[in-house]
Amino acid sequence: MSSPTSYQQVIDVILGRWKSQILYAGVKLGIFESVGAPAKNASEIADELGLDPSLSYRLLRALASLGFLSEDEGRNFAITPMGELLRQDHPQTLRGVVLLEEGPVHYALWKHLVDMVRDGKQDGFVREFGRRIFDYHAQNPEYAQVFNYAMSSYSATHTRLVLEALKGYDFSKIGNLCDIGGGHGHLICNILREHPALKGTVLELEATIRDKELLWAHRMGLADRCSYVAGDMFREVPGADAYIMKMILHDWDDQECVAILSNIRKASAPGARVFIVEHAVPGPKTPHFSKLFDIHMMCALTGRERTEKEYAALLEDAGLRYAQTHYPPSCAIGVVEGVKP
Repeated sequence: MSSPTSYQQVIDVILGRWKSQILYAGVKLGIFESVGAPAKNASEIADELGLDPSLSYRLLRALASLGFLSEDEGRNFAITPMGELLRQDHPQTLRGVVLLEEGPVHYALWKHLVDMVRDGKQDGFVREFGRRIFDYHAQNPEYAQVFNYAMSSYSATHTRLVLEALKGYDFSKIGNLCDIGGGHGHLICNILREHPALKGTVLELEATIRDKELLWAHRMGLADRCSYVAGDMFREVPGADAYIMKMILHDWDDQECVAILSNIRKASAPGARVFIVEHAVPGPKTPHFSKLFDIHMMCALTGRERTEKEYAALLEDAGLRYAQTHYPPSCAIGVVEGVKP
């Protein structure tokens, strides 16, 4: 007979989507922007946001039950530390992640998981929308806005983890670091701030870097040390002493990854380094976020999460050599380091 603990754990997984959809509704309706400290009455929140008072109270109560709000006997609600992370003005906000991953576009992908596993053909995005995610992104501005917002939400956490993983790394022999697919440059600009002698380049699509107001080099006063280059990593990459790619290779299948890495080899001199930042999959006895994220990649793209050895094999196939993997204390991500022989 199963234990009560096992039973509850299974129930929590089965009903997990209830929780994430309740959270999505709260974020989408603006509840975390409305509720703060001191506490605010449920009716006042409903009036402020133009919500039905009865149904919105029930949603507020559910959010409090999940720990995102607190409720007193008078139906007054205040935000909790967990809820603060859903506010737009929080420096580590996860609001964008909720809007993307629990929004209608990504929600629709998961219904294809069973068929994908059966027939061995991944990419639920194509099954649902008839095109790959980045093509859909280019043709749907509303989705693109949510997607970019979510990537910004992820960036603060990933940047912190990379800095932890590379703390103490000797950058003295690296003059220029190129961030391939680096978005607005959040990661590379924070690395440049830590290493004043270093210069940086961000390779990105023209549409991503067109608005100069969004670029971190300008926002952080690093425009003299960080340049932005429009281009396609599948065609060519700029020359540099070292390259970093954060959450890039997991989007693509092995052949596509080797093509990107081969362009790095072609553009660089012997001794050039490459840093691959990904959720490296640990051994079978270690529960890890990467093993769940891997299924998300199955639904959304052609890529996958990989083990340290699998990233080493990609480097080798591209004519590069695996050097070592750097981990932050949490081991949440891995920074796989390769070198051009």
